[in-house]
Amino acid sequence: MWQFSPSLGASILFLVLFFLTTAVHLGQAIYYKQKYCWVIIMSGIWQVLTYIFRTISIQQPHSFNYYAAWFVLILVAPLWTNAFVYMVFGGMVWNYTDDRRVWRVKAQHFGFVFVLLDIVSFVIQVYGAARATAKDAPTDKVLQGLHIYMAGVGIQQLFILIFCLFALRLLFRVRKESNEKAKSTKLSPAMLLLYTQFVVLALISLRIIFRICEYAQGLDSTIPLHEAYQYALDSLPMLLALVAFNAVHPGRIMSDSKSGLPSFRMQENRTQIGSADTAQPSHFE
Repeated sequence: MWQFSPSLGASILFLVLFFLTTAVHLGQAIYYKQKYCWVIIMSGIWQVLTYIFRTISIQQPHSFNYYAAWFVLILVAPLWTNAFVYMVFGGMVWNYTDDRRVWRVKAQHFGFVFVLLDIVSFVIQVYGAARATAKDAPTDKVLQGLHIYMAGVGIQQLFILIFCLFALRLLFRVRKESNEKAKSTKLSPAMLLLYTQFVVLALISLRIIFRICEYAQGLDSTIPLHEAYQYALDSLPMLLALVAFNAVHPGRIMSDSKSGLPSFRMQENRTQIGSADTAQPSHFE
């Protein structure tokens, strides 16, 4: 199944690294008691499975199933990390704005709408990847599947760019309110978490650009024949994205009883409680 001789050592190394960051995420989710962190844990698990199947495929190069499994998983696993960014942002809008919205979009809508868009991109990418890895598929069908997958990642990047407009708006609001409350230029926890999300989105975007370029010239491209590109421009950025959320964990920064991700029920309760509870949370202090 391989058109070159892949490195078994590199595959095992990334398997271990993804396992470690995923294990840390599981421990952090339990420690901070944040149930929504199952999304980032799932991202790590899919990456671990990617390299389990890749390692086995390297040892059993004639097996189509192992090769197809890692190939599909590595293409779609980062969507979980992308979805986690959207969910965390909804929590930030809920906790760090007085009106619980950005440009009239309510906090609980960010997670729902953008994760829904992420799922649309997910379905397109999985469908394209599945067609591209179909057993005994002719070359034209493989190219067709790759083009569908590339369209899916292109749509994912479009959603990221739209999301960044809202994130920049929140960034300016948080910076202003943080400076007013703290009377200091010291980086607040909210700002740190926002910057972390921008870094993660930049890493995801780097990976998307790589995936679009990879097969832009069809199956004759030299990029798929050199695994260093895949490690440096796909797996490493996604590993760094997981580690970034280990270092700046949303559960640590939004740790009180009000910091769970918003829901429609929470919004209804918020209205019933009244204006006495509409004060800005004290996360800036």
